[in-house]
Amino acid sequence: MLMQANEPLGTPTKADFKAADQTRRKNLTLLALALGTFSIGTSEFASMGLLQQFSAGLSLDLAEATHAIEAYALGVVLGGPAVTILAARLNRRQLLLALMAVFVLGNVLSAVAAGLGSFMLARFISGIPQGAYFGAGAVVASYIVGPGQGGRAFATVMAGLTVATIFGSPLATLMGQTLGWRNAYLAVAALGLLSLLALWTWVPRSRALDGGPVLQELRALNQPAVWAMVAVAALGVASIFAVYTFIGPFVTDGSKLGERWTPVALGLFGVGMTAGNALGGWLADRHPSRGLVAGFGSALVALALLATGGQSAGVLMAGLFAVGATMMMAIPAIQVRLTQAAPNAPTLMGAMNLAALNVANAIGAWAGSQAIAQGHGLLSAAWAGFGLTLAGLLLFLGVLRESRRPTRILDLELL
Repeated sequence: MLMQANEPLGTPTKADFKAADQTRRKNLTLLALALGTFSIGTSEFASMGLLQQFSAGLSLDLAEATHAIEAYALGVVLGGPAVTILAARLNRRQLLLALMAVFVLGNVLSAVAAGLGSFMLARFISGIPQGAYFGAGAVVASYIVGPGQGGRAFATVMAGLTVATIFGSPLATLMGQTLGWRNAYLAVAALGLLSLLALWTWVPRSRALDGGPVLQELRALNQPAVWAMVAVAALGVASIFAVYTFIGPFVTDGSKLGERWTPVALGLFGVGMTAGNALGGWLADRHPSRGLVAGFGSALVALALLATGGQSAGVLMAGLFAVGATMMMAIPAIQVRLTQAAPNAPTLMGAMNLAALNVANAIGAWAGSQAIAQGHGLLSAAWAGFGLTLAGLLLFLGVLRESRRPTRILDLELL
């Protein structure tokens, strides 16, 4: 076909403009999804940084105040699967909007709580949307990026959470220290409103995002492979929290650095998580099983390095970065494996993944504290994480062996 004489070489066509517009819309949708997880991550991790502020403000000791953090985790563990099942037929766009509205409500209630009971209830409500949001967000992201890229889709949704550990949580903590913890929660609620507006504007209205029958979601819970992967996640990822919980003491007591280095250490950990998440999404779409084994295996090396040399400031900082990066490298692969086990319930599998990670939070923090309490030294928390990740890796290798056994039997029968 001859080009018209008055059409310069390289002039964009209508098709080019249409393709560029579609790409822009896809990127805005993914940005809206990540902004929502950034808001959720900021709320979750900022509560740990605001622990001293809200405990003093509500006249609680630190042990009592930690019940509010536990209430949030309980909201995630119970709320994610429950909401996903109850809202099975709801369009994923509508579900995301409803979940973000509940998130805003929970943080407003957190800001105005008058005592421990009301504050715990508010934090429980704030945690309810998290698991279902990640599950529904992964479904929408998969629809946007196209088939065969489930790992990239989940990593995109997770990216907001990892970036929250770098910027959102420290900024919210700083705001709580300077303007008061109630204002910090109000700021998080405002961030949630911004996310709600972005989701409303940029997530497409499509029947392709409609939900399915409730029984379709429930049948996924009858799959042994699903529960096996939940156990792998709860054990293997627990080392993140065995380390993250004690970063402050690692810095000030272990490496004898000043308190001003704690935000630096937290930031390095978050940067590692963000980098590992991006690599993990790429690996999960190509070799999910290898990605998980590589993530857990390299995490064992990083944990051992941290446990044996963490008294050195340089080793500590490098070890924190490495633990965050290697563990996050495995999480998108866990999501892909869960979805492969129950392909008709991707939203529920996302919620189950987040529930497992919050169980990992509790297990890791408990194991690390027990190792320290037994007199094995501060850095023994990293060894506790090492043991948990090793258990998760061995369990996954067992799952792989069992999943391949029917194929081998069938091959022998065909011979």
